[in-house]
Amino acid sequence: MRRFRVPGWEAALFILSLLGIWQGVTTWVRLPNPALFPSVGATLKALAASLPELFKGTWSSFLILVPGYFSAVVLGILWGLLVGTTGWLHRTFFPFARAASPVPPTVYIPYAIALLPSFRLSAIFVVFVGAFWPIFLNTAAGAASMPARHRDNARLLGMSHVSYLRRVVFRAALPHIFSGMGVGLALSFILLTVAELFGANAGLGHFVQYYADFADYPRMAAGILYTGLVTLLSMGLLELVKRRALFWVR
Repeated sequence: MRRFRVPGWEAALFILSLLGIWQGVTTWVRLPNPALFPSVGATLKALAASLPELFKGTWSSFLILVPGYFSAVVLGILWGLLVGTTGWLHRTFFPFARAASPVPPTVYIPYAIALLPSFRLSAIFVVFVGAFWPIFLNTAAGAASMPARHRDNARLLGMSHVSYLRRVVFRAALPHIFSGMGVGLALSFILLTVAELFGANAGLGHFVQYYADFADYPRMAAGILYTGLVTLLSMGLLELVKRRALFWVR
């Protein structure tokens, strides 16, 4: 007889255990500065009171995240397909990619803020740079791993290079592309939050920094929890799209 299992119960149990440890530490352990460690109850109460402000911050953050991330997706996939399948482009661009991709995008934030006309454009640029490299590198790796016989067969069938990239290489490289998109999305949220700490007057990162400056640690912790939840839901949505697109991969 097959047992009935609730999907995700292990993760739910782990999260509940962490919340129990958090509550136990803040309740029964004598901490050096208790104000820095709000209890679960105080944090959830602050979260409920802050939801209208957090919803506005989410909208402001997504006005930065969405254009930066999706620009990186489009350009990273297109350029990755071209570089991964064109020998001279690969030899020309990959040495630069190896040098530029390890540079932390956060180092561009002060310069981008000084150079670009608005903070929003600066933050979009930083998110774009952070998401572009993992998407491009994974796409190029997937395109380059195509067996040569597929290219030869496409030529025999009279397929143009654009048609070959769209109908053969793109579909074969999708597992690599989604891997890069997952890494790029996680980096986008990190960079978005860091950028908002520098000069934003709204957004999730600004919310956390604002209440930290006023030593309102329950609201600060609530902002961290809410940001983690938004990130988790966004990553889950991308995973759902990946499973539907890669229905043959299990």
